[in-house]
Amino acid sequence: MAKDVKKEKTENESGIAYKVLISPWITEASTAQMELNKYVFKVYSEAAKGDIKKAVEDLYKVKVISVRTTSIPKKFRNYGRTPGWKSGFKKATVTLKEGDKIELFEGV
Repeated sequence: MAKDVKKEKTENESGIAYKVLISPWITEASTAQMELNKYVFKVYSEAAKGDIKKAVEDLYKVKVISVRTTSIPKKFRNYGRTPGWKSGFKKATVTLKEGDKIELFEGV
C-alpha cells in the first residue's frame, strides 16, 4: 500500500486573502499615501484587523506594521426618478515596514 503523504500548507495557501481583501482602493489620495508606505484596500465588513494583516502579509510577502480601518456608511441617492441607496463598505489602511513595497501598477 502507498503511504499517506501529508501536504503541508505554505503561508500562501492559507486561503484567507480572498475571504478578507476585495480590491486595492486606488484614488488620488491613496496613491499619494503610497510614498509613505501606506496602502488602502477595500475589505469585507466582517474582517478584523488581524485578518487583514495576515492576508496582506501572505498575499504580497511584506511585513505589516499597523492596520487602520474605517467603515463608510451607506448613502441615499436618487437614480433618475428612482430613490435608492449606495451600499456602504469598509476600508483598511495598511502601513508597511520601511523598505517593503507593493507593486499595484506592475503591468500598466
